[in-house]
Amino acid sequence: MTSTSLITGASSGLGTEYARQLARRGDRLVLVARDSARLEELAAELTRAGAAEVEVLGADLSAAEGIAAVVDRLTDPARPVETLINSAGFGLPLAFEKNDIEDEVRHLRLHDEVPMRLMHAVLPGMLTRRSGTILNISSVSAVTPRSTYGAAKAWLVMFSRWANSRYRSRGVTVTAVCPGYTHTDFHARLGLAKGKEGISNWMWLEAPRVVEESLRDVARGKAVSVPSRRYKAIYTVARLAPTGLVARVAARGR
Repeated sequence: MTSTSLITGASSGLGTEYARQLARRGDRLVLVARDSARLEELAAELTRAGAAEVEVLGADLSAAEGIAAVVDRLTDPARPVETLINSAGFGLPLAFEKNDIEDEVRHLRLHDEVPMRLMHAVLPGMLTRRSGTILNISSVSAVTPRSTYGAAKAWLVMFSRWANSRYRSRGVTVTAVCPGYTHTDFHARLGLAKGKEGISNWMWLEAPRVVEESLRDVARGKAVSVPSRRYKAIYTVARLAPTGLVARVAARGR
């Protein structure tokens, strides 16, 4: 049976790579982002790649009406969504005291409130069908103190861990995906590039590998997926190391 996957932040970053890999396995796709023109271009590519169907939903998830549009789609009983991927997000400079506070509020809302609302919308249908998959794209920053970005991602990991333990026995898995530095336009928009901003070449991952590994972890029902052995090691050490030391190391790159 063909599965329907809804992906937020689908127009860029890891969201685009998830869409590409799910298209190749023949999913129906619902692509969500502000940039409808980019989504239309991507939809054509994904159809050629093997997607059973591609639906474009232009929505600004930093606005209430954008969230409502996606909630309406997730709760449509005639078109159930089997997989929800919360991938929308953006980064801010580490100097919290200099950042515009409204930008910080939008940042927090997009990384935490929006995934919570979308999960709340999709879960009843998944639980009724006793089948469903939710991926919350977090970051290794969840265990490396890094201004409000790390804090927001830490919340997403903790909530995903709880939700997976709560709902897995009822057929719904919830996984927080925690990649490190990955070659996508997310980091490019922050001005980060391979070998730049104090980030060594070995710390960079390729998006296809991140998505492949995370999807394997999801299939195993894991609550947290940390793609690559090097970042698994970093994730483990960072959880145990002194906060000040980890914060200094994490300050590289921005």
